[in-house]
Amino acid sequence: MDKRDSVTRLLEKWKQGQQSALNELAPLVYAELRRLAAGYLRRERRGHTLQPTELVDEAFVRLIRQATPDYANRSHFIAIAAGHMRQILVDHARRRRRVKRGGGALTMSFDSVDVPVAAPPVDLLDLDAAMRELATFDARKSAIIEMHFFGGMRFEEIATVVGVHVNTVARDVRLARAWLFTRLSAR
Repeated sequence: MDKRDSVTRLLEKWKQGQQSALNELAPLVYAELRRLAAGYLRRERRGHTLQPTELVDEAFVRLIRQATPDYANRSHFIAIAAGHMRQILVDHARRRRRVKRGGGALTMSFDSVDVPVAAPPVDLLDLDAAMRELATFDARKSAIIEMHFFGGMRFEEIATVVGVHVNTVARDVRLARAWLFTRLSAR
């Protein structure tokens, strides 16, 4: 049985109330979550006070707090974890901005935008606001961008989680990136 099947099987056991499954699940997903967290933090400003381990630990706490976990499979679990990590970074940025009274905003490089001009660094709070705005009129595109950009998920994995064809995921990513680039450039 491969790792993906093991994770999905353990998620199902955990969903059925077997707490021991959570103990087996943690080491199987921890390395991947840590890789995601390290990727997020590489996009952040130098000297960021959060470390990948802290980001993973906080996200994992949020994941296991749910009274009845309902993760369909490994990809779904990782996608939800990515959303939690994004929210943790946004909350951290808000606290930092509040402390600095408007200064020291976190910046991220949105370097994967497929636009012919170079993308300037993007303020994480502006990106979060744009993602929330996108979600108000196209929740699927917002979720797909979150899974791909923040979750590091491949298009095939996203297609499985969302229940659409991989070509639809690719198209949605292109359109959402272009929309986000336009929106963030106007700020």
